[in-house]
Amino acid sequence: MKRMHLHVSVPELEPAIRFYSQLFATQPSVVKGDYAKWMLEDPRVNFAVSARGAPVGLNHLGIQAEEAVELEELGQRLDDIDADVHEEMGTHCCYAQSDKYWTTDPAGIAWESYHTLGSIPMFGAQDEGTGDCCVPEGTSTVSCGPASDNEAKGCC
Repeated sequence: MKRMHLHVSVPELEPAIRFYSQLFATQPSVVKGDYAKWMLEDPRVNFAVSARGAPVGLNHLGIQAEEAVELEELGQRLDDIDADVHEEMGTHCCYAQSDKYWTTDPAGIAWESYHTLGSIPMFGAQDEGTGDCCVPEGTSTVSCGPASDNEAKGCC
């Protein structure tokens, strides 16, 4: 079963945690110094916020696959519509190791399809502390325009 994923960049983490905890009537399942995540069942959503210097607002949308075969099906769907897909296998971001496919929808919104393999102790492989959360260049967020190539710049 898949889960919708939403990631919002915020200017400050604590007010966001207070707001979303009240809205969702539950505390986050993961809290770090720059990141928080709620794994909601009703609605079935992985909702994350981060305060890492990215433009404030919607960072990206996504679909979290619970099984590797589900991720492969999502990747095939993207191939079938001839989407420009950036593949990241075994990547380290958002305190997790994951296999991912990134693309941009017709409105310019970054979409991440992924399957989490395990947790890691830092935000990303390089943990630079700034930048967009894993959104590869060439895959834009709502807050900024498209980049020119597909090299990953940061992590989520």
